[in-house]
Amino acid sequence: MDEKISASPLSPEDQAAEEKKSGQEDNPLTVLSGQSVQDSHHPADVAERLELLSLKEQVDLVTALPLDQAAEAVAELDEHTRVGLLESLDPDTAAGIVGEMSPDDAADVLDELDEDHSDELLSKLHLEDAEEIRSLMAFDPETAGGVMNTEIIILSQDLSADEAIRQVRSGIEDKEIPYYAYIVDRNEVLVGVLSLRDLMLCPPRTHLKDALKNHELISVVFDTGKEEVARVIGHYNFMALPVVDHEGRLLGVVSHDDVIDIIQELASEDMLGMVGAGPGETTDTPWFDSVKMRLPWLLVNMLNSALAAAVVNLFDGSIAQMAILAVFMPMVANQAGNTGQQALAVMIRQLAMEKFSRRKAWWAVVREGKIGLANGIILGLLVWTAVFFLTGRADLALVMVTALLTDMVLGAFAGASIPLLLKEMGRDPAQASSIFLTAITDGAGFFLFLGLATLVLL
Repeated sequence: MDEKISASPLSPEDQAAEEKKSGQEDNPLTVLSGQSVQDSHHPADVAERLELLSLKEQVDLVTALPLDQAAEAVAELDEHTRVGLLESLDPDTAAGIVGEMSPDDAADVLDELDEDHSDELLSKLHLEDAEEIRSLMAFDPETAGGVMNTEIIILSQDLSADEAIRQVRSGIEDKEIPYYAYIVDRNEVLVGVLSLRDLMLCPPRTHLKDALKNHELISVVFDTGKEEVARVIGHYNFMALPVVDHEGRLLGVVSHDDVIDIIQELASEDMLGMVGAGPGETTDTPWFDSVKMRLPWLLVNMLNSALAAAVVNLFDGSIAQMAILAVFMPMVANQAGNTGQQALAVMIRQLAMEKFSRRKAWWAVVREGKIGLANGIILGLLVWTAVFFLTGRADLALVMVTALLTDMVLGAFAGASIPLLLKEMGRDPAQASSIFLTAITDGAGFFLFLGLATLVLL
C-alpha cells in the first residue's frame, strides 16, 4: 500500500517568517545589496546603500522602489551620484521622481542638471508644480531664496484661533515643516509668526492679529546670503526663519535642517579653500575637474616658492661659509608658518560664525599679534638655550631667536589679516589664504635669518 506523505501545516509564526523571507528575496535592496529595505526605511540609509552600487544597479533599484521612496532617496544622494543617476533614468521615471520631491529639493536637483535636461523633466510635470519649481530655481542658490521651502502653513490674520487650528489640521499633512504658522494680511504681507504650541494655547475666539501683539517678527529678505541666514537662525535658536520680498510679502522659509547643510557646506568650502582645492570638491568629483580647480593655485604656490628660493639664493655665499645656517633656516619659517596657520584658522572660523565690525576685526588682528609675540618669546628662550648648547655660539643663538621671534609675530599678523583683506576685496576669506601666508612667512623668515646672520656672524 502506498504511503501518502502529507506536509504538516505551518504555524502562524513560521508562515509569517516565510512570507517575510519571500518578500525580502523579491526586494531590490536585498538582491543588490544583501540588506532588506525593511531593516532601514530612512532615505539617508537607502541613499548610502545606493552610492555603493554600480550605476546600472542604481537605476534598477530606483526604478523598482515606490516613487515616493525613490524621490526621498535620490534627494539624499551626493550631487555627482544624483546627476549620473537621473541622466541614466528614463525621462518619465526621472520626472516622476522629481515631481515627488519637495519643491526646494526638486529645484536643487534640477539646478545640478544641464538646462536642456532640466527643461525636459519640468515639461513632464504638472503645470502648477513646474511653475513653483521654476520660481525657486530663479533665486540665487547662495541666498535665502535659493534654499527656502514653500511648503508652509499660511494663515490669515483675520481668522480666530479655533478657525486657524481647524485649517492647520486640514492642511498639515502636505506640509514638510509644521513648526510655525505664518500669519499674513490681505496683501500676503507677513505680519507675524506663531509656533503651533502658541496657537493651540490661544483662547478659541482670539483673532490671530490680536495674538501677535507681543510677538517680535524676525525675517530675512530673499537676497540675504545663506551664511547670514544660518547666523540668524543660530542666534535666535529658531526651527525655521521666514523669507520675504522687499515689500514684506511671504515667500517661504529656511528650516534648521537647511541650515545644517549650509554650515557643513561652508565649513567644507573653507577647509578646501584654505589650501586651494575646489569648493565643494569631493572624491567623486571627476579628476579633470579637480585638476582645473587646483592647478591655478598650485602655479601661484610655485611662484611663491620661487620667490623664497630667490631669497635664499641671495645669501648663498653666507650659507657656503657657514653651513649650519641651512640647518636652522627651515625652523624659523616653519614656526612662523604654524603660528600664522593658527591665527588664520581662528579668524576664518570667527568670520564664518559671527558678524564682525571692522573695528572689532582689526582688534582681533592685534590680539593675534600679542599671542605670536608671547609664544615667540617663550620659544625663543628655548631655542637660544638649545642653539647655544649645540654650537657654543651665543651670537648664532641670538640671530636665530631674533629671526624666529620677528617672523612669528609677522606670521600671526599675516594669518589674522589675510582673511580680512580678502573679505574687504569681496573675495572668499578662506580662498587660498594658506598659500599667501606661506609665501609671506617663508620669504620673510629666510630673509630675516640669513640677512641677520650675514650682518652679525660673517
